[in-house]
Amino acid sequence: MPQHQPERWDIFCRVIDNHGDIGVCWRLARQLAAEHGAQVRLWVDDLPALTHIWPAARNTARQQLEGIEVCHWPQGAGLPGSALVVSDVALTDVALADVAVADVVVEAFACELPAGYIAAMAARSQPPRWFNLEYLSAEAWVDDCHGLVSMHPATGLEKVVFFPGFTSRTGGLVCEQGLNADRLAFLAKPASRRQWLAQHGITPPAGTVLVSLFSYANSFATSVTNSVTNPVTNTAMATLLAAWQQGLLPVTCVVPTGQSLNTINQILGGQLKAGDRLVTGSLTLVAIPFLQQTEYDRLLWCCDLNFVRGEDSFVRAQWARAPLIWHIYPQTEDIHLIKLTAFLNRYSEFLPAALAGPLAALTLAWNTGTDCAPAWADIIAQRHLWQGSGEAWATHQHSFGNVAANMVHFHQKTL
Repeated sequence: MPQHQPERWDIFCRVIDNHGDIGVCWRLARQLAAEHGAQVRLWVDDLPALTHIWPAARNTARQQLEGIEVCHWPQGAGLPGSALVVSDVALTDVALADVAVADVVVEAFACELPAGYIAAMAARSQPPRWFNLEYLSAEAWVDDCHGLVSMHPATGLEKVVFFPGFTSRTGGLVCEQGLNADRLAFLAKPASRRQWLAQHGITPPAGTVLVSLFSYANSFATSVTNSVTNPVTNTAMATLLAAWQQGLLPVTCVVPTGQSLNTINQILGGQLKAGDRLVTGSLTLVAIPFLQQTEYDRLLWCCDLNFVRGEDSFVRAQWARAPLIWHIYPQTEDIHLIKLTAFLNRYSEFLPAALAGPLAALTLAWNTGTDCAPAWADIIAQRHLWQGSGEAWATHQHSFGNVAANMVHFHQKTL
């Protein structure tokens, strides 16, 4: 009998939110290949963004990476296969015959497929499955929209709206099958955990609160007096740093290079860079390089509290099962705060009541630029509830499957 050929998947990604878009797409691509035997090709317009989260990636038009074919998709390009310019060198990408339309096409976050590719999809005798992978949301209306089919006006092709989400009526969250087993195995060996932290310059003393901090710039206009510097531009960050500096409980804050570290340097008037360490009052700041995805997971597992942003790190913090503070991507007219509140309402149902309130208060202060110190004082008072506080939530979410498996199942059941 002829051997069954693996299905071909094309994932198209335009990077808008720094690393969130490519972070989700890269995890999805790897999982489809590793767990479902798919032949995956990832088209991405910003190769440096991929390199940032996966350093083995190269700035080249075509490469094999973790079993995935990664192809550059330049802005404004039509059908993939045209001449590209990468690193100032003209390159001819995949030969046109090699970019035959895939069996399943994922248009990530409404990135809009090239017109030539859509025409090639329509020309197939058996049109491919076409998914529009939407942004994650906890809003109730998502349940009714997930799985709906729209028709492309010019070609009549059907496109399925696929919403990641937090209920059984959505596509679930991105999560590899063995992720929690890997987490438990890592945390079961305290010596290995300490060694991993030490390798990254993180040596928190006993009794310290270990925090990871990954956020947007988070700046606002009022003035406050910081315990280390002269009056500075107020940010939610500034009030939080001051609370950590002045608190009785020591805090070790780990900050990857990026917007968070830039904001901290503006507030403290410093020039911290990866590898640097600063002790100021009860606060120890540790600046580290931006971590590869799998290494960032380990950092989240190690910490007592994780400040995360966007979508990819937000989801990974939930799987870490420790308390999290989400910095949601800001939108006009504060629409993002509606999405934030919808998540907090769902999430808090699975937390101890004494912890849910302070977490919600700190999250809202962090996202609106108000004083974080009162909410931090409240959350510190509930420190005994932190360990495993997200366990019930993660177990609940895990019961809904995951994005890759649910997408594969949706495709196969409707063939």
